[in-house]
Amino acid sequence: MSNPSLLILAGDGIGAEVMVEVVKIIDWFGEKRGLKFNVSEDLVGGCAYDAHGTPLTDETMAKAQSVDAVLLGAVGGPKYDDLDFSVKPERGLLRLRKEMDLFANLRPAQCFDALADFSSLKHEIVSGLDLMIVRELTSGVYFGEPRGITDDNEGGRIGVNTQRYTTNEIRRVARAAFELAEKRSNRLCSMEKANVMESGILWREEVQWVHDNEYPNVELTHMYADNGGMQLVRAPKQFDVIVTDNLFGDMLSDVAAMLTGSLGMLPSASLGLPMANGRPKALYEPVHGSAPDIAGQGKANPSACILSFAMALRYSFDQGGEATRLEQAVEQVLADGIRTPDLMQAGDGTPATTSQMGDAVIAALNASL
Repeated sequence: MSNPSLLILAGDGIGAEVMVEVVKIIDWFGEKRGLKFNVSEDLVGGCAYDAHGTPLTDETMAKAQSVDAVLLGAVGGPKYDDLDFSVKPERGLLRLRKEMDLFANLRPAQCFDALADFSSLKHEIVSGLDLMIVRELTSGVYFGEPRGITDDNEGGRIGVNTQRYTTNEIRRVARAAFELAEKRSNRLCSMEKANVMESGILWREEVQWVHDNEYPNVELTHMYADNGGMQLVRAPKQFDVIVTDNLFGDMLSDVAAMLTGSLGMLPSASLGLPMANGRPKALYEPVHGSAPDIAGQGKANPSACILSFAMALRYSFDQGGEATRLEQAVEQVLADGIRTPDLMQAGDGTPATTSQMGDAVIAALNASL
């Protein structure tokens, strides 16, 4: 059998820097664990616009459709602020998500013990936190029609975005969440605004239908999304898996991210339907942005991108044991006090560079053999 294929789209800003460290780790797994990948690279975002006049070429899109998984760094930066909306760097990422039909966005929020004091919440509230938010990613208000800005004929303007969901769109992301719940603690909380939105009523009814007809053994609860945000900062460990729509998922996953202490530690996966080989369409990326203010300075934390590769090992390549090995290596590096600047506090000493952080993870991997 041929090796599984990975397309690397490092993107803009710190994306290229953190991806260098991930490539080191991909090579380590090939050399030390016999997990070899056919790796190709291409452009997305602002760098693609600079080279081709578009944030994602048709050729790159075709590559993304053909590989087993895509690993992305980050896109965007102030250099591109004045571009037309249709060619902004972020449009490349949105096109990947939409055309690959990556409808289930997995956003873990895990607080490593060594970083519990970095959270804005009390140590005892976040210590041991390990939850997963499943966000519907290809529909809802970000894609609904009609949309746009028009004149109101009275000297003002009207901005319109349409929140739209179908039965199939809700049921398929609900199934992804229920299946994750079955592999964890068998608990799922669905969040919407059924009290004020018809789309929220449909969401609640369809998630309940999937539960009753397909996953009756999973404990299902429903919660209004605004209360969900409050509960995430009040008592986050009451949740295990949360499923929600595109808009609320965008906000709630960022709330959960900050419980952990640093965006630089948080990976994500965006999954679609299985391909002919049984693997899901998949894109893996760190939660953080392109951070142009520190790009090129060796200050970027590669951990989120490294952990995104760990998610690829688990969800695309059925290598859960190796994913755990990599996650534990990152945790060991943190426990040893090796930190990039985003993880430093006053008096902590000299921070590690991006490259030193990657090398420390490889050293911890070597120690795990």
